Amino acid sequence: PMFFFNRNTIQHPGENIPYEEQVRKLKEKMQNVEAIVLGAGSGLSTAAGLTYSGERFQKYFFDFAKKYPIQDIYSGGFFPFESPEEFWAWWSRHIYFNRYIDAPSDVYGNLKKIVVGKDYFVLTTNVDHQFQRAGFEKERLFYTQGDYGLFQSSRPTVAKTYDNQDIVEKMLEAQGFVRDNAGIFQLPEDKKLKMSIPTELIPICPDDGFPMTMNLRTDENFVEDAGWKMAAKRYQDFLHSHKGKHVLYWELGVGMNTPVIIKFPFWRYTEENPNAYYACLNLGEAGCSTKISERSICLNADIGQVLRDLLKVDSV
Repeated sequence: PMFFFNRNTIQHPGENIPYEEQVRKLKEKMQNVEAIVLGAGSGLSTAAGLTYSGERFQKYFFDFAKKYPIQDIYSGGFFPFESPEEFWAWWSRHIYFNRYIDAPSDVYGNLKKIVVGKDYFVLTTNVDHQFQRAGFEKERLFYTQGDYGLFQSSRPTVAKTYDNQDIVEKMLEAQGFVRDNAGIFQLPEDKKLKMSIPTELIPICPDDGFPMTMNLRTDENFVEDAGWKMAAKRYQDFLHSHKGKHVLYWELGVGMNTPVIIKFPFWRYTEENPNAYYACLNLGEAGCSTKISERSICLNADIGQVLRDLLKVDSV
């Protein structure tokens, strides 16, 4: 069932409780539940330093920002570039600097330390692979919206995806990026970059001959490949096997862009299971439905700070 709500149906339990007490309460809940279902949105990666505007945008896309009215990495992904060569120059940077490098901060690593040894599963709308980079088990992850590391046909006839690291790195080299001692691509010293790639690097699907595109859920052409379907099944199995049990539905950095994927279902699962508890961690957007406010903790705070504090709190 879909949720229909207005702002009045959202509560902010905990807003009058001291921060330290909220953190302690969340830690206590984690230790006393049988399972944790993590729901992760873009706010988690932002907290990890993978910001889409400001300094990182200016650093890697300065030339595009100069030529076009693009203000940030996200909106640049939808820009109508002049040619496929230019489109892929943009997208190879977009992919590489969000998917093939580690997040600048300790957020994902700390989250891993918090759930290690617990029965957990991660549902995320993030497509930057940072959970796996931080060592989360692949079998406990479901990326619903795709993966920057995968290409698919733009007009798919087969439900297949293709790893793109090799071709993306070739595109970066062709633009003038250089590897440092650790093998990570950096800007060249003179900061001179090409804003297009050679035509022969434009990716074509080996199975149907159509141009490739990102495996991101933007329209009905999104490919749900075998790996996606297996992950979806594992997630459903996890929910099913913990039905009625003491479960913590813990949401991190999920806003109101796509609430039907994580937020609303988490509210519903908590409402339907009297043994369940809901936690929302989100700076500026922490709230829950009035129906579950008695069994909720909503922390309106910086995710990175809360995770560090959770690791410091003594076992309750």
